[in-house]
Amino acid sequence: MDFKMHEYTHILVGKVTPALRLTDRADLNDARRQHDCFLRLLGELNVEVLELELGHSFPDNIFLEDIAIICHGIALLPKPASTTAEIKIKAIRETLSKQLGQTIVEVNDPDAKLLGSDVLFTGREFFVGICETTNETGASAVAEAFPEYPCTPIKISKGSQHLKKYITVAGPDILCVGGSKEAKEILKRMEREATFSYQTVSVPEDDAANCLYINGTLIHRAIEEIPDSFKVFCEKIDFARRSICFSELAKISTGLSSCCQLVRKS
Repeated sequence: MDFKMHEYTHILVGKVTPALRLTDRADLNDARRQHDCFLRLLGELNVEVLELELGHSFPDNIFLEDIAIICHGIALLPKPASTTAEIKIKAIRETLSKQLGQTIVEVNDPDAKLLGSDVLFTGREFFVGICETTNETGASAVAEAFPEYPCTPIKISKGSQHLKKYITVAGPDILCVGGSKEAKEILKRMEREATFSYQTVSVPEDDAANCLYINGTLIHRAIEEIPDSFKVFCEKIDFARRSICFSELAKISTGLSSCCQLVRKS
């Protein structure tokens, strides 16, 4: 494995305007506090955190996962599905190309559907969840953008959510897998089609399956949000871990991975 594939120099996040921090909605205030804690945690992981002005209001302006797939100095940008996505893509394109020296590849096929939350990179290969938001043509775009890595489309059952809601990377050659029937079915399909083999950490709550592995540290949700899965992480993970509350933001996103883009500047 190329262990540097899980080592990053920069993390891109959406900027929250301080003037908009207080509202009458308790859930939004909690979400903003959780996002603040998330940013502080990221800043402790030996990376530079870049806050991007993405327009629009909180929390729409902090979800970055879907607008780019970034790996090995290349950033694949899907076609924007909305005005919001178009503004985000413009901002991230400029930062990636001018500031971080990434090569920009854009999806131009009009038939392609692709979201970053449907794309899982293990460090060895790509898996692309085929569902309502990402199709085979979108998966082909990933394969073409990153030809040095195997890229496997994985059928997601109708009615299920994005691939990274159920399975993410929890360490070198380690996958974190939710406990639902959907998550287990996806894992079986991945294992059948995978070019490489992986260890798995099976967590009873799907809410725990979306993790971030950054520079040798696993970030997962706090014990009050995933009590049963927290015990599993304690038992199974023998390297650095950090936990964080993410309940409000997770209600409207894939999870921890939805609020950032990880970049390694060469």
